[in-house]
Amino acid sequence: MIDDRCAASPDESPAATDDRPVATGDRPAVTDDRPVVTDDRPVVTGDRPVATGDRPAVTDRPGRRYHVPAGELSDDTAQTANMRRREAIAGKTVGSAALWMGQTHLAPAARSSDHHHGATETAIHVLSGNPRFVFLLDGCDVVVDTEPGDYVFVPPWVAHREENPSPDTEAVVVIARSSQEAVVVNLPPPSG
Repeated sequence: MIDDRCAASPDESPAATDDRPVATGDRPAVTDDRPVVTDDRPVVTGDRPVATGDRPAVTDRPGRRYHVPAGELSDDTAQTANMRRREAIAGKTVGSAALWMGQTHLAPAARSSDHHHGATETAIHVLSGNPRFVFLLDGCDVVVDTEPGDYVFVPPWVAHREENPSPDTEAVVVIARSSQEAVVVNLPPPSG
């Protein structure tokens, strides 16, 4: 849903529709009478051009997609055994250059295979269920039990797996990764 306060016409500054300070580009919101340093770089916000200060209004790439409805997540992404990833934000879906975002679904009593995500950082937000994250560090399992609302960080190259200890409730998490694609390196099962 788009907030109507964001529906300024192309020749209006965002501040003209709201009395709150507005942050634009890489500049913070100004809340006092200090002068604002301006330059000639364009500002791109959403799907409409906005002129700010002496910066010209521009439009972003034509046809860029800004919204991926929940019903349009794609299973056409890197997968790991016994879990299902659903892609939302990626280079191929919205043209992102440095971000991948989606969901992971883990069935009741399921355990993913061991994997890592290469050089990418991964942030996880638990939506439902109580997934367990098992990090494989120096030959030891480091177990993190979670509940809805929790956040988990997976550093680059760290092998791990997801487990769902519940016998009857699916676990669903939102994933954000510092890559435009779902980097997944599935590891062979341990020998022995």
